[in-house]
Amino acid sequence: MRILVVEDEPLLADAVAQGLRHEAHAVDVVYDGGSALERIDVNDYDVVVLDRDVPVVHGDKVCQVLAERNAGIRVLMLTAAAGVDDRVTGLSLGADDYLPKPFAFRELSARVAALGRRARPAAPPVLRRSGISLDPYRREVHRDGRYVPLSRKEFAVLAELLRADGTAVSAETLLEKAWDENADPFTHAVRMTILKLRRKLGDPPVVLNEPGVGYRIR
Repeated sequence: MRILVVEDEPLLADAVAQGLRHEAHAVDVVYDGGSALERIDVNDYDVVVLDRDVPVVHGDKVCQVLAERNAGIRVLMLTAAAGVDDRVTGLSLGADDYLPKPFAFRELSARVAALGRRARPAAPPVLRRSGISLDPYRREVHRDGRYVPLSRKEFAVLAELLRADGTAVSAETLLEKAWDENADPFTHAVRMTILKLRRKLGDPPVVLNEPGVGYRIR
């Protein structure tokens, strides 16, 4: 998934981002609400992890803007205020879920994953096609019963291809979903990752190149 973390405590924001990246998500980080709105204008996010009390533009306003746009972006609101009234207010502004501070990263990760499933069309828990099975929760890939060890980027790219269910996915879309905003749009990262993925999945080849369109699973 493509995730935006909006948190004005840099150590916390960076720790959350690092944890989510370890789970093969593409994560961008900003430290105020104004920067969050700028990123949302140019990037297609699945989930925004939003601290309610960020400066410049308050988190409540950021949440309202997202709700008014109806962009399909899911919002997990974080706050040090854990009272019932605070939670109700946050949810009424358009947040999809609410997590009080302090929190355990495992819980945040599980909530982000649940919101991501709601942000996308329904998909089977285990993605399967052409003898390949990918379990997004156990983070395991098998081909014809053989375990295939993949890097985080390879796993993320394969997951996007499997979700497309045989439809071609452009290199631009793969770059957007599996890398963060610091990725060079002219990089060969997608092509190199596809080459490594093909090699690890073995023969016969199942990742096909549609010239001028993108990549797909046979």
